[in-house]
Amino acid sequence: MNELLLKIENIAFSRENGAVILRDVNAEIHDIPDHGQVVGFLGPSGIGKTTMFEIMAGLLAPTSGSVTINSRATPVIAGEVGVVSQYYTLFDHRTVMGNLIVAGRQACMSGTQARQKAQQLLDRFGMLDQARHYPEQLSGGQKQRVAIAQQLMCSEHFLLMDEPFSGLDVIMKDRVCHLITEVADADGLNTIIVVTHDIESAVRISDTIWLMGRDRDPQTGKFLPGAKIQTSYDLVSRGLAWHPDVDKMPEFAECVREIKELFRQL
Repeated sequence: MNELLLKIENIAFSRENGAVILRDVNAEIHDIPDHGQVVGFLGPSGIGKTTMFEIMAGLLAPTSGSVTINSRATPVIAGEVGVVSQYYTLFDHRTVMGNLIVAGRQACMSGTQARQKAQQLLDRFGMLDQARHYPEQLSGGQKQRVAIAQQLMCSEHFLLMDEPFSGLDVIMKDRVCHLITEVADADGLNTIIVVTHDIESAVRISDTIWLMGRDRDPQTGKFLPGAKIQTSYDLVSRGLAWHPDVDKMPEFAECVREIKELFRQL
């Protein structure tokens, strides 16, 4: 079996008032040789995706269970996994380069190391000409690139992205899909987990889909408390991964229809 990159094991989470949000959440991500990968994390609103997002990022401790990364099964801690929110939390009073250097220093790099890595990332993302610009001088797409680069300063291979398609028109969704694929493909160990409600965009960019929902009581049909990953879709085996025009394939439409149908039952 390929190297284990991330393992979610028996995660449960309950609020202080006893409300069960997550239970029995289990999933694994294994290395795909010669390919970075994207995992689309889907589920209805209010199902617990954000809670699971924060647990995977090390920002929230689960009630029980664990999230570990790499083959050494290292417990995830805050700052080890890059987190790109939909609001792009950049420092307005610092330039693009300044934002990246701050992130590098927080990751215990020297000033020289941080600047060198920042230049490499800005060059990769076509943003070197904007290195001295401030966030208010950037377009939305440029801010997103800088936010991703900022997180890659701290996290070598893992990124969690929260609703990157929210509020975007068709053209901007195309650009974001291309950017996420570009970042994943930049290194064979790169892994991006995208939390989203956008099923079509998730299937376009993902190698794997996780679908979160709640079980139903077999007698009453009512939802049982606590959500978990109900099923996953291996888009590689379905022939839907790594195709630039995958959304034009009939198999793509069938997969989207299948997920939507199940989505409505969760």
